[in-house]
Amino acid sequence: MKRVLALLMALSIALLSGCGRQGASPVPPDPPVSPAGAADTPGVLVRVAALKGPTAMGLVGLMDAAAAGEASENDYRFSLSGSADEITPQLVKGGVDIAMVPANLAAVLHQNTEGGVQVIAVNTLGVLYLLERGDSVRSAEELRGRTIFASGKGATPEIVLRYLLTQSGMDPDRDVDIQWKSEHAECLAALLTTEGALAMLPQPFAAAAELKNDEVRVALDLNALWESLPKDGGGSALITGAAVVRTAFAEEHPEAVSAFLKDYRQSVEWVNGSVSEAAQRIESYGIIDAEAAEQALPACHIVCITGMEMKGLLGGYLQVLYGQNPQSVGGALPGEGFFYVP
Repeated sequence: MKRVLALLMALSIALLSGCGRQGASPVPPDPPVSPAGAADTPGVLVRVAALKGPTAMGLVGLMDAAAAGEASENDYRFSLSGSADEITPQLVKGGVDIAMVPANLAAVLHQNTEGGVQVIAVNTLGVLYLLERGDSVRSAEELRGRTIFASGKGATPEIVLRYLLTQSGMDPDRDVDIQWKSEHAECLAALLTTEGALAMLPQPFAAAAELKNDEVRVALDLNALWESLPKDGGGSALITGAAVVRTAFAEEHPEAVSAFLKDYRQSVEWVNGSVSEAAQRIESYGIIDAEAAEQALPACHIVCITGMEMKGLLGGYLQVLYGQNPQSVGGALPGEGFFYVP
């Protein structure tokens, strides 16, 4: 019980913008989204949970395949939630086997369950963008002297923004004016009424903002900015989401985990290759509306990265977070047991 309470307390620091709805009140969890006729499906029962956002968008192909009986031998059950604190207790208590969660929360879960949760894949790279009205910002240097409206103070959005500004040769406290808001809608409203300002928004919120106001454009993709930084001999990526598994489930059913990763990779490939159709399916599952999904999908950087590549990229990202705020990854960098590399 103490470990569960500690985990829930850590959520206030660990949540990552763009996965779920930061700044909004939690919504009641939806009933499970299960494939028709699943009771007759043979194979290992795999209960999968995801957030309504980019971390779930790559899953819709698998959800459709499972409903049609065209997935692997696994017997899948899916559930979608509005915030990470709805999924976390289910995962900790064994009610969910695999979950799509914010990348830093994966590390927090591992720490607070004493290794009871492992990461099996990176599923979403960076989804944070800087938007402006007009066309005056094309590089990080052009942010100097500007006002940036953002939400996520004290959490990973702040860590990422401050890190990128610092690595671009600026002092976040002197060279820009970062004004923190409680939610994304406030950032957008401030952007629309403040001349020369920018707003940091995640996908798919950024795409929705562009659709609603033709004066608003993406000025900088923070994922691309991260990629442009010197690597100093190491490897990392700006990462939004990860797939995690209960360690006990992975030890008991390694073949089911392997089958899931194969199915999930096929789903991601389909979503990225069939954007219009995938957008319709995303809307049908109540994630976001199809128009915004179609606009956002190419900018959501949905992936399925596993094995040693996952370990290198995610390990480097968590090291950056730890250097800025150790509590953002659970107080310590996770050890080798965190990474599920069969």
